[in-house]
Amino acid sequence: MKQPKILAIVMAGGEGSRLSPLTSESSKPSLPFGSRYRIVDFVLSNLLNSNIQAIYLLVQYKSQSLIEHVRKAWVVSPMRNEEFVTVVPPQMMRGGDWFQGTADAVYQNLNLIQLHNPDLVLVFGADHVYRMDIRQMVSFHLEREADVTVAALPVPLADATGFGVIGTEYDGRVCQFQEKPANPAPMPSDPTRAYASMGNYLFDAKVLVEALKAANRRGEHDFGQNVLPALMETHRLFAYDFATNKVPGTKSYEEPAYWRDVGTLDAYFNAHQDMLGLTPHFDVFNPQWRIFSSNYQGPVARMIDAQLHNSVVAAGSLVHGASIRNSFIRREVIIEDDVEIEDCVIQDYVRIKRGARLRKVIIGQYNVIEAGSRIGFDPEADRRRYTVTAGGITVVGPGQVSFAMRAFSE
Repeated sequence: MKQPKILAIVMAGGEGSRLSPLTSESSKPSLPFGSRYRIVDFVLSNLLNSNIQAIYLLVQYKSQSLIEHVRKAWVVSPMRNEEFVTVVPPQMMRGGDWFQGTADAVYQNLNLIQLHNPDLVLVFGADHVYRMDIRQMVSFHLEREADVTVAALPVPLADATGFGVIGTEYDGRVCQFQEKPANPAPMPSDPTRAYASMGNYLFDAKVLVEALKAANRRGEHDFGQNVLPALMETHRLFAYDFATNKVPGTKSYEEPAYWRDVGTLDAYFNAHQDMLGLTPHFDVFNPQWRIFSSNYQGPVARMIDAQLHNSVVAAGSLVHGASIRNSFIRREVIIEDDVEIEDCVIQDYVRIKRGARLRKVIIGQYNVIEAGSRIGFDPEADRRRYTVTAGGITVVGPGQVSFAMRAFSE
């Protein structure tokens, strides 16, 4: 069988307001994650590992950080025109408005689809942490002669009320869309769970173009609320069960079908904890399915008289006489002696001075934590200065305390 020509459009314009103050200066997809990644790296890595190498990245809010990251980290093949990761800001080619929704973002860039002339178009989000062999979704789509395939994650019924829910027939044919329903439609094969939409779609290219034109005429701008329900009445829509996706190199102790929407501060923090330990829920080390990111040129981390337990310290950092437990320390962080850090995420270019104590804290980039500081021990005191989440995580926004100079470029 001739392989279809596939174009990927990645929706990377998310404002990330629920991640404030971490997103005060950047969009959600460009937010640092783990020891060396950004959130956008996960979807881009999944695409490249799946041999899908024609990728447009649609950006909008506070996009400069993301544009710079892609420029430095995601040069795919300068010698082959059909292999690229290209950032696309709003072009205003169909009016003076910014993107009004997910479908409108793609509609405003129909010229890119027509220029590339693909057989299939992937429309994926850039806000999630996961691994996925997208070729398996493509095979599912072709075998069923589908017009549209929606990636679906089985979740317990009690959790499904917070998602867009997909109702299906036994063969996977989509028959219903529900937006954060009080009574989610159960999966036909499992009445205790429902299919949650992952926001990842695969379209026949011609169907997508016509559907977007029709939606624009109706004044509709969203895939989940407008375009897909309308197509369900006239076309073949199927749900692809993400739980069936098998990624090479996944270890037996990892959570099957790991997928996290890190759209809140608590979810962002908890996803970091999922990567710690000898048997993490999500092990980022998988030589058969690498998560790619920038090629950092700084030195390796240095530990001097330090105590580390179940933690990750990234390149360029210096830990001197400190104790660190269950934490992520990103690039070029300086931690002085007699500092104690527990259950924390410390982003890039932070300095933590002598005697500070941090517990269940996220420190944004470019901060200096003064000597003797106590953060994460008194929620009321923390609320007067910082953000404290419903889950009890104290969050210090980028540069909120004082500005730390970066020593090396990314």
